[in-house]
Amino acid sequence: MNWRNNIAILVLSLSTFATYAQSNLLNAKTPDQIGKKTEAELNADNDKPLPYGYVHDRDILMGKRIWEFIDLDERVNFPLYFPVEGDVMSSPDRRPLYNVLINGIKEGKITEVYDSSYFTAKKTLKDIEASLFMVDTTDAGREQMNEDIDAYRKRVVKKIVGKGKDRREIEEVIEPTKKISDEFIRKTEIQAYDVNAYKIVGYWYFDKRQGELKYRLLGICPVVPDVYTMGNVEKDYIELFWVYFPSARDILHEAKAFNNRNSAMPFSFDHMLNARRFSGMIYLEENVYGDRKIADYMKENAQMQLLESDRVKEKIRDFEQDMWNY
Repeated sequence: MNWRNNIAILVLSLSTFATYAQSNLLNAKTPDQIGKKTEAELNADNDKPLPYGYVHDRDILMGKRIWEFIDLDERVNFPLYFPVEGDVMSSPDRRPLYNVLINGIKEGKITEVYDSSYFTAKKTLKDIEASLFMVDTTDAGREQMNEDIDAYRKRVVKKIVGKGKDRREIEEVIEPTKKISDEFIRKTEIQAYDVNAYKIVGYWYFDKRQGELKYRLLGICPVVPDVYTMGNVEKDYIELFWVYFPSARDILHEAKAFNNRNSAMPFSFDHMLNARRFSGMIYLEENVYGDRKIADYMKENAQMQLLESDRVKEKIRDFEQDMWNY
């Protein structure tokens, strides 16, 4: 009978999680009641990220830090990208990963933000916003500014300077106050639909105590176009910021990604990334050459870069396989 009890407990726990995405959907009398949990649900809700187990350094038989590139054009990675526009984005249960990260930083809930995947120098919100916004003037605005300059420079006033015998009258040209109409000011901002990919860094290690190859995600970074090249045909892409993943797990666990097979049971972003429910390509492994990228020694050959990425992946997998060969 124990197996029946275990199944009953599992079903009950899953039903509790299933009500999270659109709780009170079937009982709401008005649209504003959708998503609001009942008092009983709030009392029973104990949904937290699954904590990482403690791993002693002596238990790590093999370890390797790996950097991966998650291309958002691949269908399997769509839950990390969509939705990017429309009314659905106003729902707290349907937000792209980029919005979850950037809003968490703006609200002060995500504080461990760095400029590189080595997590040495922190990035402030002001530093990030410098890469998010660009204010430019249209051609009509520049013409308006030039007309104002020409008009003001024609105004010349006389001014008395000095004291006593040194007093003299000079002419001074009044420089204009360069004000441009708001309709001629163009503001560009990076949005969720501009995100091209994500870069992640993680650590593969073999736990000799449990005899298992495991993975621990360390950081994630959105890759976006350089805001100053947004109007160009060929855009330059930059690493916007690196978030230290373990410090952001609570925020990513609260945010849900759409489950195409069952919308009543969404995945949290924390679960998706920890369970590796995405497709990534290895573009860098720590190495003796100062952690050089694969593209640095497999130049101008995309196929060889993919093969090298697979070779690195298989090298890690083979270590666990070799441990069980006697």
